[in-house]
Amino acid sequence: MTRLILVGAGPGDPEMISLKAVRALREADVVLYDALVNEDLLAHCHAGTVKHFVGKRYGCHALSQGEINMLIVKYAGQYKTILRLKGGDPFIFGRAQEEIDTAKAAGMEVEIVPGISSALAVPASQMIPLTCRGISESFWVVTGTNRNGELSGDIRLAAQLTATVVILMAMSKLEPICDVFIQCGKGEMAAAIIQNGTRPDAKMVSGKIKDIYFRAQHAGLENPAIIIFGEVVNLNREAIAGRTDQKIILNEERKRPL
Repeated sequence: MTRLILVGAGPGDPEMISLKAVRALREADVVLYDALVNEDLLAHCHAGTVKHFVGKRYGCHALSQGEINMLIVKYAGQYKTILRLKGGDPFIFGRAQEEIDTAKAAGMEVEIVPGISSALAVPASQMIPLTCRGISESFWVVTGTNRNGELSGDIRLAAQLTATVVILMAMSKLEPICDVFIQCGKGEMAAAIIQNGTRPDAKMVSGKIKDIYFRAQHAGLENPAIIIFGEVVNLNREAIAGRTDQKIILNEERKRPL
């Protein structure tokens, strides 16, 4: 029976992928891979593997989700093992369930190989713990937009928490997100934005929620990036003191215009 394997490719560093995922790549007849997947991982495939880019990023979709679903069914009629390679973890904002439903409706077996989410790995790569005794007892991971491209309703809920908040897929909504947190009295809370986390070209800006948008604009940060709001951001300062192995931009003075 034909099977679909949904594999988490991790946050970007090609070494941050599981042995099980590597074995699945070696077995795959077809790999459908996303935009945030490090293409170095495709070297694990055998010579005859069909590699099909199906990436989606804000404002630029190679294929719609419906077209990806149809591709899965199409390839299922030609090959035994179809592998969907997704950035991070398939079940964290990865639209995995839609593809699982498609595969099962086509009579395919489905297997999941979890991956390390960027929500966890990227802060860790910059020495930012999401929880720390006495500072943050929990963390939330939210998306910046809903399926209609509007500001996620969970943002206002997250702004009322004492938890660390990690926001994915949100750079296009950064300013209104900051405004929501400021309205909830969180303007002085520490904030960081990390672009290309876990990769050699990683960049980070940090500051406070009230000015992080302008710092990010000044530094030219763009997708792919994650946003972290919470006092745990301040814990990275000693850890990175004196390090020169990554491009890190810290606490540049830039005030919100009047």
